Amino acid sequence: MAPMANLETRSDRTVMALVMGDPSGVSSELAARLLAETDLAQSVHFVVVGDRRLIEDGARIAGVDLDLDYTRDAEDLVPRSEKPLFVDLQNLSPEDVTRGEATLAGGAFATQNFRFGLEMAQRGEVAAVCFTPFNKKAMRYAYPGYDDELRFVSDVLSFTGKAREFNVLQQIWNARVTSHIPLSAVSAAITEDAIIAELDLTAACLRQAGIENPRIAVAGLNPHAGDGGSFGMEEIEVIEPAVERAKAMGFDVEGPFPADTVFLRAVKEGFHAVLTMYHDQGQIAMKMMGFDKGVTMMGGLPFPLCTPAHGTAYDIAGKGVADVGASREAVLLAARMARRASEERSAPR
Repeated sequence: MAPMANLETRSDRTVMALVMGDPSGVSSELAARLLAETDLAQSVHFVVVGDRRLIEDGARIAGVDLDLDYTRDAEDLVPRSEKPLFVDLQNLSPEDVTRGEATLAGGAFATQNFRFGLEMAQRGEVAAVCFTPFNKKAMRYAYPGYDDELRFVSDVLSFTGKAREFNVLQQIWNARVTSHIPLSAVSAAITEDAIIAELDLTAACLRQAGIENPRIAVAGLNPHAGDGGSFGMEEIEVIEPAVERAKAMGFDVEGPFPADTVFLRAVKEGFHAVLTMYHDQGQIAMKMMGFDKGVTMMGGLPFPLCTPAHGTAYDIAGKGVADVGASREAVLLAARMARRASEERSAPR
C-alpha cells in the first residue's frame, strides 16, 4: 500500500481518519456536518472511511453540501488535492439501514470502517483517528468479543500496552481506576498500584493535550469518602496511601475527596482532572456538565483516538437536528494531541 505523503501534517494540517459509525443513528449526519465545517478544514485533512451512499445521505439529512475526493481503491490513499479524501468501501446501502435499531448490518459496517481506520493509523498513514458514535449492541452482533472500543483496538492492533478511556470537557478531564466491570467487583480492583498507574497515564495524556503541569483530584469510593472509616475502609487503607505515594513521586495530586463534591471542587480550585474509582462515578457528573461537548479519548495508544462522549441518538436519527459540538471537540482534541506528538518526535534530542 502506498503511504500518504507527509503523514503528520499536510499543508500544516493534521492527517486524520474519520470513521463513519453506526448508520442507524446520527453518525452519518455528524460525519457530514464535520466535513462541512470550513474552520476544521484549516487544521485537519480528513481521510474518511465508509460508504459514499451513506455520507451523501448524511449530507442530505444535515442539509450541507460536501466537496470530497473519492477513491474505491483501498490501496490508493494518496490525497489528490486539499479536499478531504473519502475511502468508499461500498459496504452498506442506505436501503439496508434500519434507523433507530441496532442491527448486524450496522455493526458490520461500523466494525469494518473502524478496523480500516485503525490499521491506517498503525501503518502511519494518518496521525490520529476519530469516529462518529458506535452502538455496542450492534458491534457485538458483528464482533462477538466486542466489550468496548479499547478491547476492539487491542485485538486489531495486537496492542498489549496500558490504555484507558478518558472523558473530556474543555475545562476538566475524568479518568477512572476501573471501567466496564460490575459494581460488585470495583472494591477488589482498587489497589495502590492501580491508582498510581492511572495517575501516571492521566498526567501523560494531559501533557500531550498541552497541559504542562496537570493537577489531579482523586475521588473516594464510599459515601463522604468513608467518613474516617465509618462507611468503608478503602480510603484509609488504599486510596490515601496511593495519593501520598503519588505526591512523593512528583504528581500534583490531592484527595481523596467525597465523590458527590469532587467535581465542584475541581472546577472551583482549578484541577485539570478528576480520578474516579468507577465508571458512573465520573460519567454522570461529566455528562451533566456538558453532554453536548463531551469527548471520549482513548489514552495510552500509539496515536490519538477520540469520539464524542454521547451515543448514537437513535431517537433523532434522520431528523437533521444532531448537534455536532461534541464531535467537533473530539476532532480538535485529537488534532492537538497529534501535533504535540509530532513536535516531540521532531525535537532535538
